[in-house]
Amino acid sequence: MYKKFIFYMVLLFAVSFLSVYMLMNYTIIQNGNRNTILDRILPKQKEQSKDTNKEADPLKEQIKEMTLDEKIGQMLMVGVDGYALDNNSRKMIEEYKVSGFIILGQNVQSTNQLLNLVNALKAANLKNKIPIFVSVDEEGGRVDRMPRELKRYPTNREVGQINNSNLSYNIGNVMAEELKSFGFNMNFAPVLDISSNPNNSVIGDRSFASTSKIVSKLGVETMKGLQSGNVISVVKHFPGHGDTSVDSHIELPTVPHDLNRLRNFEFIPFDEAIKNKADAVMVAHILLSKIDSTNPASFSKAVITDILRKQLNFTGVVITDDMAMGAIVKNYNIGEASVKSVEAGSDIILVSHNHENEVMVISALKKAVENGVVTKDRIDESVYRILKLKQKYGLKDKAINSIDVDKINEKINGVLNNY
Repeated sequence: MYKKFIFYMVLLFAVSFLSVYMLMNYTIIQNGNRNTILDRILPKQKEQSKDTNKEADPLKEQIKEMTLDEKIGQMLMVGVDGYALDNNSRKMIEEYKVSGFIILGQNVQSTNQLLNLVNALKAANLKNKIPIFVSVDEEGGRVDRMPRELKRYPTNREVGQINNSNLSYNIGNVMAEELKSFGFNMNFAPVLDISSNPNNSVIGDRSFASTSKIVSKLGVETMKGLQSGNVISVVKHFPGHGDTSVDSHIELPTVPHDLNRLRNFEFIPFDEAIKNKADAVMVAHILLSKIDSTNPASFSKAVITDILRKQLNFTGVVITDDMAMGAIVKNYNIGEASVKSVEAGSDIILVSHNHENEVMVISALKKAVENGVVTKDRIDESVYRILKLKQKYGLKDKAINSIDVDKINEKINGVLNNY
């Protein structure tokens, strides 16, 4: 009896082994494809495995390898002191690994000096894995950061009076070529504020018009022109700085309009830009008293997340206006305001002035993450959007050897003289 039991156990084991072997190795030819029986029994599992491999996102994998310091650095854009790369700027690159720089009028002396400055910033960043944004406010008119050797653009108001879509597109396009000739890859323009308040000195002729239709049409075309020249266009100043009588560089303006009015007027140009694939939006330091009576738009969750992200469906990069402006530093702690801004949905904090301010913001953001005030997932969301934008425009820290001023001026004149 015992021997029979052993015999049947051995037989059962042999049959089981043979069956598994056949499943794994026996092939069937169907529609010209060789498949094992196991492949045919479990095709979905294998397909899912392949799909999982295909869905691996290189940017997400890159973010996993980044330190917290590197991530926070990508969420900061800073200014430069003087006409050349200084120790503070070098420290921002080497130690804090910031996302980029903004060049202001105070940093521009001549064509060669500006080219050398941009090249120096990029050269200093070569040791870092992620290329830098090099940005500027080049709107035309009185907000013009280019050296004096270069041809001036008309004000947006003058462009608005002509009201020609082709002109606006061509201005954006030739402006992009001019900026790229110096190594810039981002422009804080166009202005999408509607000039609805004659007492508004900070916007004034920086706006295309007093109607949402003209501002939308010409603003979107300028944005497209910049994008076509491979320069990132940052439209501004959401949710609309046109109906203010206070300069946010000095104090905090208050806008008393309700959501219905904003949707049907101030938001319209931004909504149109977003529908036309805006890459980045700058958020202003203005208080919408009927939307969020406590926090300025630049760190209001109601404005950035609820309205800009959810209602207007903006998925790109949100950048604050300069956090060193009077509207912020006279009323708030810049570090705390920056943390609130990130909590509200901002991706990049702009700090154009004062190295101490820049360090304070970085320290505040890091402390907020370490203390659990801001989650690591929230940081990763912003870093992903930033890296995606840099990837889209193919940013590289490549030096430019020289610039042909006469050629650029000829192209600018060619655009302006046709209208």
